[in-house]
Amino acid sequence: MYDDETTLAELREIVRDFVDQREWQKFHSPKNLSMALAIEAAELMEHFQWISMDASRQVGKDPDKLHAVGEELADVICYALALSNSLNIDVAAAVEAKMLRNKKKYPAEEYRGRFGKQDPGADHC
Repeated sequence: MYDDETTLAELREIVRDFVDQREWQKFHSPKNLSMALAIEAAELMEHFQWISMDASRQVGKDPDKLHAVGEELADVICYALALSNSLNIDVAAAVEAKMLRNKKKYPAEEYRGRFGKQDPGADHC
């Protein structure tokens, strides 16, 4: 499976099937899933803790590090998809709506190359 050939709906179904086959729905409350998501996000952050921003950008060049980060990122995504399944949230619609709000909040002409008007040197995504 690759990003350019797999739909979000297919990924949600893979997660749903995994949960269903194990009869884990009783454990997958929104509370538990959001906590598990936060824990997995923290495990992802551990790979970047105590290294510089420049070093973090080099992780993609080390196959072993990249694999480990990919595993943690997959855990984060799986729990996010499980949460969307649990609450019946349309992920694509939620992302689209959020990005439209972000475009209004952070107009490109005002924020290009900086995080905020007062912080032209901030490094961010």
